[in-house]
Amino acid sequence: MAKQIVSAPAARRRTSRATKMTGAQVLVETLRRERVKVLFGHPGGASLPIYDALYDATDIRHVLVRHEQVAAHAAVGYARASGRVGVCTATSGPGATNLVTGITDAMMDSVPVVAITGQVPRPVIGNDAFQEADVTGVTMPITKWNVLVMRADDVARRVQQAFYIARTGRPGPVLVDIPRDVSQESCDPEFVDGIPVPEYRPVLDGNPNQIAAAAELLGSAQRPMIYAGGGIISGNASAELTALAERTRIPVALTLMGKGAMDELHPCCLGMLGMHGSAYANWAMNEADVILAVGVRFDDRVTGRLRDFAPRARFIHIDIDPAEIGKNKPAHVPIVGDAARVLAALAAQVRPPQIDPWWAQITEWRERHPFRYRQRDGQISAQFVCDLINRLTGGTAIVTTDVGQHQMWMAQWYRPRAPRSFISSGGLGTMGFGFPAAMGAKFACPDRQVIAVVGDGGYQMTMQDLITAVEHRLALPIIVVNNGALGMVRQWQTFFYRNRLSSSILRNPDFARIAEAFGARGIRVDRPEQVEPALRSALATEDGPCVVDVIVDPEENCLPMIPSGQSVAEMILDE
Repeated sequence: MAKQIVSAPAARRRTSRATKMTGAQVLVETLRRERVKVLFGHPGGASLPIYDALYDATDIRHVLVRHEQVAAHAAVGYARASGRVGVCTATSGPGATNLVTGITDAMMDSVPVVAITGQVPRPVIGNDAFQEADVTGVTMPITKWNVLVMRADDVARRVQQAFYIARTGRPGPVLVDIPRDVSQESCDPEFVDGIPVPEYRPVLDGNPNQIAAAAELLGSAQRPMIYAGGGIISGNASAELTALAERTRIPVALTLMGKGAMDELHPCCLGMLGMHGSAYANWAMNEADVILAVGVRFDDRVTGRLRDFAPRARFIHIDIDPAEIGKNKPAHVPIVGDAARVLAALAAQVRPPQIDPWWAQITEWRERHPFRYRQRDGQISAQFVCDLINRLTGGTAIVTTDVGQHQMWMAQWYRPRAPRSFISSGGLGTMGFGFPAAMGAKFACPDRQVIAVVGDGGYQMTMQDLITAVEHRLALPIIVVNNGALGMVRQWQTFFYRNRLSSSILRNPDFARIAEAFGARGIRVDRPEQVEPALRSALATEDGPCVVDVIVDPEENCLPMIPSGQSVAEMILDE
């Protein structure tokens, strides 16, 4: 993501004044003006003035997490489910550094998050004071922008800038670091009325000549494909993507981050491509002659060996971030702009190509190699669990996942009908993400069914915050796909390291009994016939979280699979 630098002096704009306030009070009032309703965090010495101001903010709900990493992941889940900016806070030193993983995750997946950290008082900054860490230095490479606020008079402007930068253009995380004495200092605040960073205005409308060239190229294609990613969802461009696909009948393949960008039951949608995507989506991409790539970054989980990715294709690349175009794969027709605007303009000009033979080929591939699974020796197939979740919800729930085999199985079998319904850690691949993200999504969308699907390894990284879900009585099913291993690590060791299972087999606790100790419901399932009743019971639980510990086949592998750094030609289809 391109860095967005904001200069210290800001141009004079219309402002509104308030009575004298402390820096912490200014912060809370600015959050209120930014329409923040939920704040995930954990207090500490440097942030005590902020928490004292929050004590009076009855219109902002503070969610006390038990670890700051959970606060950051919950803010990401909140933002991705709602489309609004997620907010998290931590104290100085270890509190701030515990946010780093979640902030990096937000950066990699282009999620609008504002992190607010306390800092040691100004006179001791740089003196190795107690719980001091240079958090702006630490997070400079993993934020879209960050700032250390050195005057209470600057708090309002800097926080308003943070929200604007986080949500404008390509979204991303922003960090605001506030020393404790700045939070305590009195000032006469000024709140910006208008655009707080007038020099930051991303290009929204694509170049008309490039759009015309793209329309011409698509209209003359014989084997076109649309390759759609998370930029469709963050750019609210799902309707425009669907309209273009319906007008042209061009097949659409989605990235992991792009799941839900189009109704996955739509006849033009081929679902997910990439390392564990469908064979037919990958074959179609490999044989395409023109590829319209929208809101994607040509990451290695999709392309494999770059020189072998879609070798016969000409690429049209649309992205709001110019730094992404040509970064990994050269674009024959580059278009910088907002995905929704550019797709709408493109749909108005493109002539539908003649692609009946192309669809016939894709249909033949699809019928020959659909996703499939089998139950072995009375054991529970993890894919059966994922398929059943899809069937029971009809693809209408918000599903969050952790990272590993269960993540890929859910991506294969869960077919969301709308955007912001599948939330997973894509670029960073963060274990421990799924459960906190589900909490954030549930706070954002309390009236929707939210389900966390986690692995036994990842769940144990953030499981302590089950008490947070219990405390807030979140109706949240947590499905633990428990294969007694770090499943993806075990799979790679099996395939590529001569089955030398080094530190990938887990000794697990009884997750159902642990849930009960926290005050949640717990259900343990170890036979196939128990799965559906357990899932139905969990989905119907309304007064708090329900953990379903599903003991699945420990030797099941996630296929298809394109080995890392290889091409579609090396795809592993079946065991």
